[in-house]
Amino acid sequence: MNKAQLVEAIADKLGGRQQAADAVDAVLDAIVRAVVAGDRVSVTGFGSFEKVERPARYARNPQTGERVRVKKTSVPRFRAGQGFKDLVSGSKKLPKGGEVSVKKAPKGSLTGGTKTTAKAAAKKATAKKATARKTTAAAAKKTTAAAKKTTAAKKATTAKRATAAKKTTAAKSTAAKKTTAAAKKTTAAKKTAPAKKVTAKKAPAKKTTARKTTAKKTTARKR
Repeated sequence: MNKAQLVEAIADKLGGRQQAADAVDAVLDAIVRAVVAGDRVSVTGFGSFEKVERPARYARNPQTGERVRVKKTSVPRFRAGQGFKDLVSGSKKLPKGGEVSVKKAPKGSLTGGTKTTAKAAAKKATAKKATARKTTAAAAKKTTAAAKKTTAAKKATTAKRATAAKKTTAAKSTAAKKTTAAAKKTTAAKKTAPAKKVTAKKAPAKKTTARKTTAKKTTARKR
């Protein structure tokens, strides 16, 4: 059974696959951190996890048979509890239904990091859910604020366009009025100019008539 199969096995009991994955991750993280720090994680009836120091030693390379010096190191160790051993050996039978009963650890039997077990894992899972909710709420607020800003920007742009359109219409109207006035003045000027010319032409005609009348009178006198 790998981690994914373990999550699937407990998903129904924890209300979903995501909750099961969070619980498994939290438990494993708590155990690893405690052991790395040098604490012993013990679950009565199941087993204990602890950090063991290995001194420097000589070993043999299995391929060449050469003797090799191995440096001092630390390794994790798991020791199965008596209840776990009994179930594996067959001296005790697994229950047909439900969960395997594990005895509660007596008070004071847990040391240091061993307190970070299932309860700590549950607390971490709850904290993760709370953080996820806060993140979702913050994202929703940001989205709302962005939508409000976009709406305000659209309204401002619409108002500016309307004002610009009004100004353009007013400018066009003023230009049209000026053009009409100029056209009227031009028309009036055209009508006035020919009238003056006609008057100037008629004046010589009167003089010619007067000359003819004088000539007639002179001829009459001579006769």
